[in-house]
Amino acid sequence: MLTRRWSALGLLLLACSSQSATPAPETAASATEAAPAEADAKLEAVLAKQPDEAKERYTDRHPKEMLQLFGVQPGMTVVDTLAGPVFWTGILLDYLGPQGKVINADYSPEMWTKFGDYSPDPEKKKSWVAERVAELNAKRGPESAQVGAFAFGAVPDDMAGTVDVILLSRALHHFMRLEADGKYLTQALADMNKLLKPGGIIGVEQQRAPEAHSDASAKGERGYVKQSAVIAAFEGAGFQLVEKSELNANPKDQPSESDVVWRLPPTLATSKDNPELQAQMKAIGETDRMTLKFRKPS
Repeated sequence: MLTRRWSALGLLLLACSSQSATPAPETAASATEAAPAEADAKLEAVLAKQPDEAKERYTDRHPKEMLQLFGVQPGMTVVDTLAGPVFWTGILLDYLGPQGKVINADYSPEMWTKFGDYSPDPEKKKSWVAERVAELNAKRGPESAQVGAFAFGAVPDDMAGTVDVILLSRALHHFMRLEADGKYLTQALADMNKLLKPGGIIGVEQQRAPEAHSDASAKGERGYVKQSAVIAAFEGAGFQLVEKSELNANPKDQPSESDVVWRLPPTLATSKDNPELQAQMKAIGETDRMTLKFRKPS
């Protein structure tokens, strides 16, 4: 309607008319349905071009369903915590598109010193943000998302209130196990609150300890934490639980209190030299994981 050339009289009559200029219902409906359908097709195309090794894990990782559950859409700004080459930054770079942004998040250099034999060079971690941004920029194409990076405990002020979704995939147990050493979980929750827009989403995927296990065995040292403890931590920090999903549940994973998550695929850490045990671990599959969706209040 607005593209036509109206005469002055026609405009006057339109202004005086009691009829609404709202598009016909079918036009509005098709507009609201087109965006999700287009995003759907784009996500499927991005997933289809990932390396075969990553695609073999789709049945365990459920990337399409996960991103849909957390409401990730092209054009958004998304934080990926402890990003891997594919999950999730490798997917998000193409999926979010040039109007979107993917921000990689890492543990603080101080927190990394608490990892014992697995602690990286502290000096190298101090330069991680600049190096990661350079690395991500090198991977970008003309249709890729913009990029950024930060370490928890040092969120730049210009990132405050800019993020639509934060992804925490298999990264929460370290915050929880080291909370008593330096309030790292408390700091991370405060940082997430700072980063998110009002109404922004946190998507948690985390290895799940049976609720019957002792609290001492489920603090995260073995990778497993209790779902109830995760919910309590986020709600205590002011976030609202939106949804509990069993998307990543695996009833075959029934760990004892001494079992570690790394005994299972893809790591298979405890069965490298034991083909029989390795076969048993592969038959279980990847860990049983909670999938939780939280929202920052508007």
